[in-house]
Amino acid sequence: MNGRALFRFAPLAAALWLAGCSMMPVYERPAAPVAGNWPYASAPSGTQAADLDWQNFFADARLKQLIATALRNNRDLRVAVLNIEQARAQYDIRKADRFPTFNAAVAGSRTPAAGGATTSTYTVGLVVTAWEIDFFGRVASLSEAALAQYLGTEEGRKAAQISLVSTVATTWLSLVADEELLALTRQTLATREDSLRLTKLRFDNGVASELDFRQAQSLFEGARVAFAQQQRQRAQDLNSLALLLGEPVPADLQVAVSTESVSLPDLPAGTPSEVLVRRPDVRQAEQQLIAANANIGAARAAFFPRISLTAGVGTASSHLSDLFKGGSWGWTAAPQLLLPIFDAGRNAAGLRSANVQRDIAIAQYEKAIQSAFREVADALAGRATLGEQLQAQRNVVEAESVRFRLSELRYTNGVASYLDLLDAQRSLFTARQALIQTRLAQLQNQVLLYRALGGGWSEPAR
Repeated sequence: MNGRALFRFAPLAAALWLAGCSMMPVYERPAAPVAGNWPYASAPSGTQAADLDWQNFFADARLKQLIATALRNNRDLRVAVLNIEQARAQYDIRKADRFPTFNAAVAGSRTPAAGGATTSTYTVGLVVTAWEIDFFGRVASLSEAALAQYLGTEEGRKAAQISLVSTVATTWLSLVADEELLALTRQTLATREDSLRLTKLRFDNGVASELDFRQAQSLFEGARVAFAQQQRQRAQDLNSLALLLGEPVPADLQVAVSTESVSLPDLPAGTPSEVLVRRPDVRQAEQQLIAANANIGAARAAFFPRISLTAGVGTASSHLSDLFKGGSWGWTAAPQLLLPIFDAGRNAAGLRSANVQRDIAIAQYEKAIQSAFREVADALAGRATLGEQLQAQRNVVEAESVRFRLSELRYTNGVASYLDLLDAQRSLFTARQALIQTRLAQLQNQVLLYRALGGGWSEPAR
């Protein structure tokens, strides 16, 4: 063959490559196996959670600084980013398989000849080794699967960021409530210590009964128990926050606000068909389904002939000085077609495995949709009921405050017993604790709704 023949063969190979047909099934997104509307859904106006970046959802400057620190340092998020880099590299490898690889080849040999002489051969050339002409789309299917896996890891990073942002926020809110409960318990402990001291003095002087003294002692020790519990809870929440941040929590960011002063915007719920498919975890599951669908194409293509080309162009001579002289140039082309005839059922098993893997991916996608629906529905149920619960708890605190004042007045005037006063004091303390905990539950539920609706991964426009 000569050079002109080589140039005539190259367009033919390119045409075969470009005309390749795909064996991939047409992808169709499965129908969402959930209701078309949310339970407990109200319709407040505002920006959708998925479009509301966390810097605008959270107003407290200290909380925003903590979230930013966590996004820089958190190890789980760092692993998610590295997974993206790895998946991108795998995709680049698969994409490169669709193109021929050119290698420069330089060789020299000396072979014994008759009469004790030796024959020298020197070659320099450009070679393509076993390039698969993807006529039936096997390589393209694998490349499509690798692309979907890469896109899935990107969605996984977004899901990891959403989880991190919401976890930092809920942990910080717990720390806010811890501080409030500690302050309340510290105040109650001081009050009960004074009460115990006075009751002990009255008991020693024969004015108060031992029952009054033991009751005051019990309330004081109960306050000590609650104070120790709150100290432990605060320390644990602080440790949790430090783990999320990847560093110790700065002292100036260790909370000096109350749950009453924290405000979070209300969020429109939208419709399930619009909201759920925007969640990164659902998108990740769909990309895994797309990858499984593409792998079926590769498994189908295994039943068809595999065409590969090995070719080279270069120069050869028995003398180095003659390598690049006219007449020493040449080329080779060796197309190869491999047709499966007997493989003991390997290809059929591969296709069955690919189909089952797609069915698994469908089930995982549907589960992701259903889990997301439940998370949103739970958060909406919380929003619908926690507001009423909070108002009722405020009424309880107000009623218990009045009851305590009246009991104190009646006890001072000798109308009510000391036990009545202590019972009113205990009930007021419990009601105030419950109020802080209910405010915390409402705020954390709002954060969880933001997360469930897919908020927390977008960055503000620059």
